[in-house]
Amino acid sequence: MALLRTKEIRSMRSDDLKLKFKELSDELMHERGVAAMGGAPASPGRLRALRTNIARIHTIMREMELAEAKKAVKKQKEKAEPKPKEKKESKPKKKEKQTAKNQEEKK
Repeated sequence: MALLRTKEIRSMRSDDLKLKFKELSDELMHERGVAAMGGAPASPGRLRALRTNIARIHTIMREMELAEAKKAVKKQKEKAEPKPKEKKESKPKKKEKQTAKNQEEKK
């Protein structure tokens, strides 16, 4: 089994990806079972290739999921009404220091 290229994986539909993911997972389970029972695998590099393909498919499926979620959030923001801007409160004036001269001027 050859490694699946990312271009090939990205060109697949989501249903095809799920089927391929399930198929490869089942193959990996079978190969691991054979190895666990002490049998020599037909191709020693097959386990590694299967794990790599599964990881690639899983990563691309997750990217697609996140992209869809991002689009949904963007749509919700567009539908939401814009909030009116609140006026900023002006800063309170600084208090003058109480000196003898200032106190006389106030009286």
